[in-house]
Amino acid sequence: MSSIQFGSLFYLVMLAVFIGGTLVVSYRGRRGTMFQHAAIWGLILLGTVAAIGLWGDIRHTVVPVQRVQNGVIEVPRSNDGHYYLTAEINGTPIRMIVDTGATDMVLRHEDAEKAGIDLNGLRYFGSAKTANGAVRIAPVTLDSVTLGPVTDEGFRAFVSEGEMPGSLMGMTYLQQFSRMSFENGALVLER
Repeated sequence: MSSIQFGSLFYLVMLAVFIGGTLVVSYRGRRGTMFQHAAIWGLILLGTVAAIGLWGDIRHTVVPVQRVQNGVIEVPRSNDGHYYLTAEINGTPIRMIVDTGATDMVLRHEDAEKAGIDLNGLRYFGSAKTANGAVRIAPVTLDSVTLGPVTDEGFRAFVSEGEMPGSLMGMTYLQQFSRMSFENGALVLER
């Protein structure tokens, strides 16, 4: 144990002794109340640790998700200001960022692999301009793209060679909807 670690441990022990001593003196003659308050604070601490540990699972249940009603797809705006939708690419659900500034649908490597695209057979001869600079892209033809009640077959998309925060749903796909609007904080798509 280094001297810094020993010093930190000594400090924490002294702090615990001081706080413990203060509590014992202030609760003198009221042990039941002291144990009750200690139990309450212990449960608060335990609940906080559990919430931090489970935050990833909690966040996915709290985050707004897309809805389909009467053939209309509503995609709520996320807390970060983006619209995220889940489309089935070749039968596999892929979470995508709606990007009205992107021309094409662009899949990141991980999502293309999940959708069953052979990454070894791709030829990166195109390029796309992104916020992070130019990246090479490879054209692919997707067997199917399903979004809500709509399925398109033989859809042309691209796989990015560079790192991306998520796959992009660009305008070539979105323009296939007869209506695309932003209403009450949601992207509304209808064919």
